[in-house]
Formats: sequence, C-alpha cells, structure tokens
Amino acid sequence: MANPKLRSLLWWRKWAKKDWAIAAVGFTIFISALAFLFDSRTNDLDISTAEDLVDLTLLQNAKDRGAFCLDGSSPGYHFQEGFGSGSRNWLLHIEGGGWCNTIESCLHRKTTPLGSSKYMQRQIPFAGVMSRNPSQNPDFFNWNKVYIRYCDGASFAGHTESELKNVTNLYFSGQLIWESVMDELLSIGLSNANQALLSGCSAGGLATLIHCDNFRDLMPKDATVKCLADAGFFLDEKDILGNYTMRSFYHNVVHLQGVSKSLPKDCTSRMDSSKCLFPREIIKGIRTPLFLVNPAYDYWQIQHILVPDGSDVHGHWQKCRMNLQYCNPSQIEKLQAGCEHARPYFQWLKVGQQGRTQPYENILLFWNLEDYILWHNNVMSGFVMVI
Repeated sequence: MANPKLRSLLWWRKWAKKDWAIAAVGFTIFISALAFLFDSRTNDLDISTAEDLVDLTLLQNAKDRGAFCLDGSSPGYHFQEGFGSGSRNWLLHIEGGGWCNTIESCLHRKTTPLGSSKYMQRQIPFAGVMSRNPSQNPDFFNWNKVYIRYCDGASFAGHTESELKNVTNLYFSGQLIWESVMDELLSIGLSNANQALLSGCSAGGLATLIHCDNFRDLMPKDATVKCLADAGFFLDEKDILGNYTMRSFYHNVVHLQGVSKSLPKDCTSRMDSSKCLFPREIIKGIRTPLFLVNPAYDYWQIQHILVPDGSDVHGHWQKCRMNLQYCNPSQIEKLQAGCEHARPYFQWLKVGQQGRTQPYENILLFWNLEDYILWHNNVMSGFVMVI
C-alpha cells in the first residue's frame, strides 16, 4: 500500500480515474512496443509451469582469447534453448552489480561472484521475462534466453592493456569477455536470429548501451534487433557538497581498466573519456532502436551520487538517504533538484535528435518510484537486480 507521507514528500499527486486510465493505456502500449513486432503468441505449449533452474556454462574459448574474470577464472552465462516459433528469437540479459574503481575494491570484488566464476551459483532460476511460462511471459516464453554473468567490474568494457596481474593478479578483460560470449552464442544459433533483444539492469544496463550497436552489427542484416537498458541511466550530477562524486568514480574506473577504448570515439575525442561513460553521452550516437527505463528517484543513485558516503559529514542525511520518508522538506528539495535535471534531457530524447537515423523506441521514466517498483517486479519479476 502506498505511503501517504512519502507521496507528499515527493510531490506525488493522487491520480484520478482518468489519469490511471491514461497510464494503463500507456503501460499497455509500452509492453506492446517491448514485443516490437515479436510474434511469439502461438499455440506452443510451455514445458514447465515452475521456475526453471538453468545451469552455468563457462566460456569454452576464454583461455585462448584471454577473456577472464577479475581473478583469472573463466566467465560464464546461463543459456536456455528456445522452442517452437521462438527457436530463432533471442533474449540476452546482462547482469548488473556496480564497478570497482581501485585496486583495493577490485581485489575484494574478485572474491565474490561479481569478480570470479568460482563463487557463482551453478544454477539460477529463470523468471519474469526469462520465464518459460506463457501466462507469466507471453512474449518471450519460448525464446532462446541468455543471462550473461558479470565478473569484470567495468560493464564489459575493460581492456587487457591495463591489467596488473603481474603485481596483483587482477585481469581487466571485460571487452574480451563480451566478444567471447558473443562468439560462442553466435556459434550455437544467435547468428541465425530472426529477432533479438539485448537487455541489462543497472551496470548491466550501462553495458547494454555500450555494446548495443555492436550487438546489432553481429546480427543478420534482416533481423529485428533492439536494446533495453533498465535503471542504467546514471547521472553526472553534483552531490550535496557540490562535488561530482560519480564523475570522479567513473574517472577511476575508466583509467584503471582502460575503458576509453570501448567508448564512443566521437565523444572521447571531444572530452575527458570518463564523461563518456555516462549514458547521456553514449546514447547520442546509438543507431539501434533503444528502450530506456529508469526511476527518477533511484535509491542507488541517491545513496551513491547525490548523497554518497563521505558527503554527509555530520550525519544529517543518514536517515533520509536510506529511506525517503525520513527526509525533511529541505532535503527533498535538494534531491528533487538533482533528479529534475534529468527530466528536460529525457523529454529532448523523446522529441528526437536532428540527424538520428533511428528514433528511441520508448523512454519510460518513472517520476513515481512506486510505479517503477511495480513495473520492475511485474515485468522483470525481480530476476534482474538493481545495484
């Protein structure tokens, strides 16, 4: 049930029946657009009504390609084969999980599933848009589905030239992991795809934006290909002390792992490469049809961009940054100022940019956090994680 106090703090207005009707129509249109001509509603029977446990597959060509997780173990993915009318359609989802921006944070990360396949679950359930249950997932239930595990700490964009394995045994090969995963999937049927959707959440959503056009280029020319980034639109905004904390963080990620080589060259030629890791710059050059889904009030971004650790020296923001209902009017005003900066940019994207050859398919920006949680839980079913 909605919290009235939280709604008033965030200026969330009470919708009338007409508003809900419009929202319902809009949501229906979005889900229909998400299917983007994907005609999977057939008489195919689902072989399981329960969540399917899908095995982890370690990359066969990882060692030959030099594609390793941070600790030198082989990267992996979970693959479930499609069937019936979906046998030549593919849904790929990239796992999220933040980044490491220092040697110390990467050394810690390599002792977790986000830095080593040694700690990854050998089986995970496929649910939500990954489910084989047609009543839960009518558009994609019989597609080939892949969940790509994230273990490089730089959104699949690090380069081996920056590796420090001789000193710390850290491997920075996110770009090679991406290429190796694609090569392996192409060899087992992705190269014959009729329709393909690349998606990702949070840091995985950023990876989706970075590699979207490359994914399109790998597919058959006559295939329908699109990308979806969920909660991956990270802001380049000042924190409460007036510092660009996230920009500094990204600067360290980019220079530690050599990420600039995976970023748009027309951007890195004009500005510091760390700024080019922000989605605002990446999407300016994306040719492939793209879905953007993001909550305006993103808890992670509030806690790490607007009110990051170290910015609240007196502890005045401690309760507010952990739970918005504890924010006072002054704090809410500051948070809204940071979040509102994104609104004109998203509106500009909706109108379109001069010279774009492909429009943005849909921009679903949730100014009401509860609406985003409802969408995320119902459509993504909690399978993808927000960092």
